[in-house]
Amino acid sequence: MVTGDATLHAPVMPRSFLNRAARRVPAPPRGAARALVASLLLGAAPVASPRFDHWIDGTAEEPATQVQRIDPDTFVIRQSVRTNFEAPFLYLLFGRDRALLIDTGAGGLRVRPTVERLIASWRRAHANRPVRLIVAHSHGHGDHHAGDAEFAGRPDTRLVGLAPAAVATFFGIHDWPEQVGRYDLGGRVLRIIPTPGHEPAHIMVYDPRTRLLFSGDMLYPGRLYVPHDQTAVFRASADRLARFARRHPVRALLGAHIEMTRAPGQDYAMRAPAHPDEHGLALPPSAIDDLDRAVTTAPSVEIDRHADFIVYPVAPRAP
Repeated sequence: MVTGDATLHAPVMPRSFLNRAARRVPAPPRGAARALVASLLLGAAPVASPRFDHWIDGTAEEPATQVQRIDPDTFVIRQSVRTNFEAPFLYLLFGRDRALLIDTGAGGLRVRPTVERLIASWRRAHANRPVRLIVAHSHGHGDHHAGDAEFAGRPDTRLVGLAPAAVATFFGIHDWPEQVGRYDLGGRVLRIIPTPGHEPAHIMVYDPRTRLLFSGDMLYPGRLYVPHDQTAVFRASADRLARFARRHPVRALLGAHIEMTRAPGQDYAMRAPAHPDEHGLALPPSAIDDLDRAVTTAPSVEIDRHADFIVYPVAPRAP
């Protein structure tokens, strides 16, 4: 097993993301235009997509985790595909009083040491200010909460439950899934968007400060698994997400996995042990409208390939 972690604090823009977008999109897509209009209406200038260096991808010896910083209060943790084929992304967001960890990984490693190191570093930069850790999840599938046991019993820590009722209660969502919740980390108020369909308790987390949308397994460069019996629920969530994006400027979407190459529409084999020539992590705001159209018009039983994601119908999970 690979051990250790690597941290990168000087992120670099993935050339593939901009070059590919420039080749395929001669004019701003509708979703991007909506984000621009929302930015102008809210008195904010458009902001470029976050810049990342090359992610660990299993093509060479690599540490168990890799950290890249978006800003001093926002971190991305990638789990090595060598520890688990899911190779998920975790997100750690700091406010004045609380830090939110979105997901705890797929197992095959200990993720808490990396999180503790980031918390300790953040506290040193803030006069050793105490910070309460909130451990929540994009959704309840096992590759997103396998590390929860590492945080059980940790002082000043709250683990959010996995069921929709537990998620709704913690984030103050009284009308699940129609209401958008709010959660204040202390001077940093996040929006919690219920998006069931892929999984009943799925949420997206929108951060107005960075204008980033942490999109979990509902929208990322990979196979968007939709159980046959949840097609209507997934479509409703896609509509809900599109409505939200019309009212809030979205800089980029950051999902929980990468399962595609830089070749448009091309994914890796299931359980691939390495991800050479990997698609960029960030998706543009236009992907929101692309998904909404796709799930509205595409047959619900056929695999539907798009340049940056694949709608992938699957059999319902056993109860």
